[in-house]
Amino acid sequence: MYQRYFMRIAYDGSVFHGWQRQPNAETVQEVIEKWLAKILHLPRVITTGCGRTDTGVHAKDFYLHFNPEVENLDIQDLLYKLGHVLPKEIAVYDLFPVHDMAHARYDATERSYEYHMHYKRNPFIKSFSTYCAYPLDVAKMNDAAQLLIKKGDFGAFSRMGGGQKTNICDVRSAYWEDNGERLVFHITADRFLRNMVRAVVGTLMDVGTGKISKEEFRQIILSEDRNKAGDSARPEGLHLAKIIYPYINDGVYDTSLLKKEEA
Repeated sequence: MYQRYFMRIAYDGSVFHGWQRQPNAETVQEVIEKWLAKILHLPRVITTGCGRTDTGVHAKDFYLHFNPEVENLDIQDLLYKLGHVLPKEIAVYDLFPVHDMAHARYDATERSYEYHMHYKRNPFIKSFSTYCAYPLDVAKMNDAAQLLIKKGDFGAFSRMGGGQKTNICDVRSAYWEDNGERLVFHITADRFLRNMVRAVVGTLMDVGTGKISKEEFRQIILSEDRNKAGDSARPEGLHLAKIIYPYINDGVYDTSLLKKEEA
């Protein structure tokens, strides 16, 4: 079996149709696999990401794993070459060998997202933050956001036909941060459903405008019905902010913390 590697990257999703490979559309996964194969002189390199982001969504912290069919991979050489050929919208931060059972998607124990909004039009951040043209009651939105902090069914915020086996998520924190010009929603959970964060943000904005009350927000959660929730917020404001693994501390791979032992 060839050595498995983890790669940590970040990307500007505004020019891609999400992370996951698709027919007839350029994605982050497709671009990375194409250049890995060219640099390593392989017919194909298959990667597995820590999750998938939709079209226009960004990632500040994203891990993927792959098993290149090469011996004695020169990590520094590969990083150097990737830095010269990948489009400017993708940055590779790190690459390191891991245990052969380490898995970028299934081993992640916690994921954090941010949703960025701004109150004044700004052409320099329009691809990374959503313009909000109307006032929001942030205190009410923060009060309602506390109802999300639990382990439960979040089907009310899941894209219909998302394909997940369960809608159960353990949401560990959820809050809004407002500095007067920018508004950021922070949410952390063990996992997220497809389109979940954008649906949560859109529904909390309904609380902020007075369209629905905190109690109505509670009932939407309990309904487990996507038709009851609000519209999804636009994609450009969403950022995958952090991924946590039990065997990576501050970006350093620690084999002593592995959950899975080599057979």
